[in-house]
Amino acid sequence: MIESHGVLDSAVSTQAVQLQFGGGFIELAFLFLILAVVAAVLGARGVAGLSMNIAKWLVIIFVILAIITFIL
Repeated sequence: MIESHGVLDSAVSTQAVQLQFGGGFIELAFLFLILAVVAAVLGARGVAGLSMNIAKWLVIIFVILAIITFIL
């Protein structure tokens, strides 16, 4: 019996790999959001504002890359 499973498995696994741009942006955005909330509670308004800006931009980048991934 000829074993062709290796060739078939590698062909299937190559086709199953999807193009993903995520890169953990949403996790980083959530981390900066929590940092902003903690900083705001502690009274560090500058750090809270900067953290919110970083979180906002990470979410925007995540959404743009998610849309590109869905289109492709």
